[in-house]
Amino acid sequence: MLKPKVEMSIFQTILARRSVRKFKAREVTSDTVRTLLEAAVCAPSAIHQEPWGFVVIQDKNLLRQLSDLAKPLFLDDIQQRAPHAGHKMEFFSQPDFNIFYNSGTLILICGASAAPFVEADCWLAAENFMLSACALGLGTCVIGSALPALNLTSVKHQLGVPDDFTVVAPIILGYPDDAIAPVLRKKPYILANISAAANV
Repeated sequence: MLKPKVEMSIFQTILARRSVRKFKAREVTSDTVRTLLEAAVCAPSAIHQEPWGFVVIQDKNLLRQLSDLAKPLFLDDIQQRAPHAGHKMEFFSQPDFNIFYNSGTLILICGASAAPFVEADCWLAAENFMLSACALGLGTCVIGSALPALNLTSVKHQLGVPDDFTVVAPIILGYPDDAIAPVLRKKPYILANISAAANV
């Protein structure tokens, strides 16, 4: 496989990555997706389990159906876990709202449920995927609100996810439609700074 030309250093890429929720109509090619998945599987993995598997969805009609299924399930889930947050989620009840933000590509990073650190491994793969996408000029966003629907047995079967796998990280992918403004982050919150000299 040809290595893509990347103009940013890894540190520049980390600083440049943003969550993207507005995309151009331009399609992401299968070769590009494959390149990003190759980067994903280079992530660290506890005791070399590499428990991940991937589903690539590039069918907008299916994505719309999944969005319509996911919205009420997410609202029910959030109502149970954080009942006072419901008013902040009202847009999920709007018929025209698409939780995948009209992206043409959704990547599901799934994990073998029996692996001891499956969620950590899958999220490390997700970070590799998202940073690589940023370096290639693409945008990504994790859509956690889709998880209650994506892990329904019927949906997993529809998407080809085995029963012994769980969808961990749903990530939309595409070409950003406009410049993404920088997001201010808090300074590192250091709880303690322990050195040998402090204990002398």
